[in-house]
Amino acid sequence: MSEKTLTRMDLAEAVHAEVGLSRNDSADLVESVLTHISDALVQNETVKISSFGTFSVREKAARVGRNPKTGEEVPISPRRVLTFRPSHLMKDRIAAGNKG
Repeated sequence: MSEKTLTRMDLAEAVHAEVGLSRNDSADLVESVLTHISDALVQNETVKISSFGTFSVREKAARVGRNPKTGEEVPISPRRVLTFRPSHLMKDRIAAGNKG
């Protein structure tokens, strides 16, 4: 399994190579897109990227958890969590990559 991580700079470099924008403009474009996505999620909007997947924020209720080591019950406060659901095309593409 590869330990490579795709970074913002990698995305900016890909935009630079594919579109031909300057490196600075490519970095600004990537940053702008990521800012728009995160701002929408903060405002509780769903972000759907066709053929990729859907990001959404889910409210989790308060509950009682248990420390697995001691068995002690611990209250878990309510919180908002980010979820991602890949599209069927993305799932198929990932599954095909695992076979080769």
